[in-house]
Amino acid sequence: MLSRGPLAPLIALLTLAVAPAQIEADSSELELYGDIVTPGEFESLSLTRERQQHLCQREVPAVFFQTHKDTVPRGNGSTIFYHRIEVCCLGYRRDRYSGECVPDCSESSPDNCRNGFCHAPGRCDCFAEFVRNEHGSCIHTCPIACQHGRCYLNGTCACHPGYALDQETRQFCRPQCSQACGTHEECVAPGQCDCSPGYRRTPDLGCQPVCAPDCGYGKCSAPNQCECFAGFIKRPQRNVCEAECYINCENGFCESRYKCQCREGYRYDHNTTSCLPECTDNCGHGNGVCIAPGVCRCFEGYEAHLSSCQPKCERSCGKYGRCLAPNICGCGQSQQHCLNGRCNEMGHCVCPSGESHFVDRCLKPQELTRQLSTREQRRHLSHQLRYEFNALIGRLFNFT
Repeated sequence: MLSRGPLAPLIALLTLAVAPAQIEADSSELELYGDIVTPGEFESLSLTRERQQHLCQREVPAVFFQTHKDTVPRGNGSTIFYHRIEVCCLGYRRDRYSGECVPDCSESSPDNCRNGFCHAPGRCDCFAEFVRNEHGSCIHTCPIACQHGRCYLNGTCACHPGYALDQETRQFCRPQCSQACGTHEECVAPGQCDCSPGYRRTPDLGCQPVCAPDCGYGKCSAPNQCECFAGFIKRPQRNVCEAECYINCENGFCESRYKCQCREGYRYDHNTTSCLPECTDNCGHGNGVCIAPGVCRCFEGYEAHLSSCQPKCERSCGKYGRCLAPNICGCGQSQQHCLNGRCNEMGHCVCPSGESHFVDRCLKPQELTRQLSTREQRRHLSHQLRYEFNALIGRLFNFT
């Protein structure tokens, strides 16, 4: 679905009637009164329409937008568990410089129409003095260069041994094989056949098409084209065969109306009714978001450590402490909190020069008076006093 919100003011402007022109007797200039759309505004309207016609909306799990450990995001999509975002429509990609959606030629050109102009999805036109080779890349022609050959001064191309001029363009050379290649194969080097792009060799059936991800309840009939078995369907914008169902089942396929089969590396999530990626120990017991199988994006205050997320302390906790939470060191066996300080050999919190230890943190003198100024700070102080008591001597008491 396209987002049409920004067009509304301009469209309303176009529908306004233009007031009659009034001519002043003492002036030779014609002045028009009313709402007038200038040529510049027409051009801006056209550009806005062009930019937006390639934008589509997509819903993604809201958890992917979580940046703080204690803040659970609320989505703006069909449910609070989904967030609606704008993405480039199928056949378009986001340009890294302008940020706009431009046609994508990666499916028909391995280098995405380098040395050419991609004017529509999959339609690449090479610049002057370039020609598309057998793989769809725009390559130089003589007198600059000649693929698998050399250029003569008269602009013709002479092929190396084992190669011959392309029959259609006669501007580059292609490898030759003495015997015809098999089904879904092509000559990739003199006397050598291999699978065509989008196919892979199998032990029993030769070169077979590849579909990524797999087709589910269907078969791969051509590269990334699935043919469904009887009784199974493909939902819009999805290339997987599945049963008709009433759940999202992203990163998986429906086995029945309410059962989703997740792909390897994913787990079923009841909130989103989709398959979310799995990571080792849940990114450090919830210190980050798993954005792909085995890939974590750590929350603010945490950093990646191997395949997990660990708290980060800007100042070293010292030899006798360890980082328990962002900028909070735990000292000794009792794990006494030491925010913005370091731990000594006695298991005590040592503050930088000019700061004093107050309950669980190091503070400057002028900061001490502000610690009880708000209800939230008083609640935090009460919680930390209980923690410090239990950490230091609470274990020595039996309250039962």
